[in-house]
Amino acid sequence: MEEQGLQQKTFLLLLIAVTLAFGWILLPFFNAVFWAAVLGVVFAPLHRRLLARVGQRRNAAAALTLLLCLLIVILPLSLIGSMLAKEAASVYERVQTGRIDFGAWLARALELLPGWAVRLLERNDLTEIGSLQEKISAAAMQGSRSLVSQAVTVGQNTFSFLTSFVIMLYLLFFLLRDGAALALRIRQAIPLGMRYKQRLLAKFTTVIRATIKGSFVVAAVQGALGGIIFALLGIEGAVLWGAVMAFLSLLPALGAALVWAPVAIWFLATGEMVKGAVLIAFGVLAIGLIDNLLRPLLVGKDTQMPDYVVLISTLGGLVLFGMSGFIIGPVIAALFIATWDLFAPPEREARSAKAPP
Repeated sequence: MEEQGLQQKTFLLLLIAVTLAFGWILLPFFNAVFWAAVLGVVFAPLHRRLLARVGQRRNAAAALTLLLCLLIVILPLSLIGSMLAKEAASVYERVQTGRIDFGAWLARALELLPGWAVRLLERNDLTEIGSLQEKISAAAMQGSRSLVSQAVTVGQNTFSFLTSFVIMLYLLFFLLRDGAALALRIRQAIPLGMRYKQRLLAKFTTVIRATIKGSFVVAAVQGALGGIIFALLGIEGAVLWGAVMAFLSLLPALGAALVWAPVAIWFLATGEMVKGAVLIAFGVLAIGLIDNLLRPLLVGKDTQMPDYVVLISTLGGLVLFGMSGFIIGPVIAALFIATWDLFAPPEREARSAKAPP
């Protein structure tokens, strides 16, 4: 009996050691493995439908699904990224050559501010145009140095990025082809009861699909609407600001209003009342309504997590893991809630399920 217990402990230590070692080996390609797994989960239903259409030929179904993934997700994102890079370079060039004059904007804004606001700025030495221009120039210089360093870093890491991209596509093909068998092996290997395993794995896949389809759809729609209204109102860098709004739309409750609201206030403060009113109306009725209608339908309905949990977990994930964190954060939060819910006694769980939200 003691020998059997010793064997079990030794095997458990060996299992932990080899798992950590394998994770350490995969760490340099974490993003490639992670996004391959995410896209595999998202496109699994499409792969199953294609598998039935092609007569259960797994290689053909996986190849077709991979091709559709490239056409639907990866190629459009690459084109948008290219447009965004050109727009950012154009805006940066206009700032450097003086065609975007911050000094004139500041002078006009100071003339239109009420007296109490001017006095508040005077107490903080923020009313002198020359001083403000120096501060903006210093910030621009710091930003330019950061931009140059980022460009050098991107140039140096081009090979690494291409390698990770190829690895992601390679893994995605096999995850699509063998995903069902792999999921079955994982379910069999987890040392939990079937009820617990089904709930945890179902929550994992549900949150990933809801986050991807909800956050990406909401971000894409809000960014597109914001870019269109900015272009119609004659705001320079409409593509750039649309991309910024799309990125901020990943944050529930805050979203694109962090961009369009200050611009609308600027229009009103500088006397362009029609543009300000149009932007406010469009921001509230179109951009904001998209967030209020689509996000609960696509995200909250499936994840069953409060907005504040989604917000905090998304922010924390972005800080810790970068862009991948907007999925990792909500997934960890959902698994945290689901794991603690497993401790609830069956009768309490049944009562909580019947209780109104």
